[in-house]
Amino acid sequence: MDNIEFIKLIGFYENELKSNILYFWLKRCHDKIHGGFLNCFDNFGKNLVSYDKYTWSQGRFVWMFSKLYATPCPIFDEEERSAFYELAKQGAEFLMKHCLISPEDYRCVFLMERDGTHKRIEADMPLDMSIYADCFVILGLSKFASISKDIKAYNFAKKLYDNALVRLKNNDYHTLPYPLSKKYRAHGIPMIFSNVSCELLKTAKRLAKEDVSAIRQNLEGFASDILENFVDENYIMREVITSDNKVFPQILGQHMNPGHTLEDVWFLIDAANFTSNPSWKEIIIPVALNALERGWDTEYGGILHFCAIDGGEPIGILDGVADEPMTKQLSGWGDKLWWIHSEALYSTLLCYFISGNDEFLKWHDRIFEYTFSTFPNPDREIKEWVQILTREGKPQEKVVALPVKDPFHITRNLILILELLYKQYAPELLCK
Repeated sequence: MDNIEFIKLIGFYENELKSNILYFWLKRCHDKIHGGFLNCFDNFGKNLVSYDKYTWSQGRFVWMFSKLYATPCPIFDEEERSAFYELAKQGAEFLMKHCLISPEDYRCVFLMERDGTHKRIEADMPLDMSIYADCFVILGLSKFASISKDIKAYNFAKKLYDNALVRLKNNDYHTLPYPLSKKYRAHGIPMIFSNVSCELLKTAKRLAKEDVSAIRQNLEGFASDILENFVDENYIMREVITSDNKVFPQILGQHMNPGHTLEDVWFLIDAANFTSNPSWKEIIIPVALNALERGWDTEYGGILHFCAIDGGEPIGILDGVADEPMTKQLSGWGDKLWWIHSEALYSTLLCYFISGNDEFLKWHDRIFEYTFSTFPNPDREIKEWVQILTREGKPQEKVVALPVKDPFHITRNLILILELLYKQYAPELLCK
């Protein structure tokens, strides 16, 4: 692919972001009555099926609009950027007002009513059902603090972060919608904390230099944990290992989540850059290639939701893990999900520019062809992607993780792709 083709790619991704994804969300997501965001749409985007607000999603929206405001790419005018800022600001205020268990208890509730009233998933369940919700609030408020220089938002995010680290150390936290017995460890935990630490670190460099050293040390620790314990000798990233960091023969220990791996690839590249560990990339690059090769569906195309360590349908012993919720979700191994493909589009381009390996460019082109022939909504009045497909690539109405429609991954990856391409091929156009 020559420079002209890459310039054309910039135009394509700009149009996808502005004319399709943001076209849908900017008209629908802002709750002008109570603040925060609405995103409990069906998979096709036709109907808002609930006014519930998942804290997880609220934090993601704040990050997304903060990032749209801050991107150096010359794709938005001042009026658009101002609108992004106001959306991020009101979302941050909604979270700081409503997301905590109580004013002095820095744990996030999992679910809220439209007006921010705390809501339980079921009557006997605790309010703080997922530490992932805390992480996405930290992510969003940290990014907003960075663009606004709002020290209150930064301090709120930092208190959440410090509390989450204590709970992590004490192994005292919940992980809905992916609960897991304490005798196992999920890759998703060090993965999300690596990303959160990286985002908080960037903001601390601007607003709280006294916090930088400790956050950088945390970032290095989470990334090292992944590379040393979850990546095996064959450069396969295991999704679940034992609590004492061992591989085990049951199906949970013998499967991959290709999308998680490809998302974490760029998290780890960021971590390598921010902690001055360039040698990590020698591990990350083959990990990415293995995820692509094993995760690709050779029969129908696209990237599988889950796969066996060697590719294809996950296999392994069920004894002792049959009742684990994470085992049960493997039944959807052949589903094709929006977020996996958007993450793969960015990671393949990033790995290509880092390594110079043309295989990544070939993978990008293959994933690009599949993605944009299957996910974009055929209803051109809606335009946003149909996010969940069957293995064969047909739309299906199904809940994955949360009962929401989620713009976070697509928007984030499109912005990051554009920033990467502008930096490579039109750096003189980037806003300073």
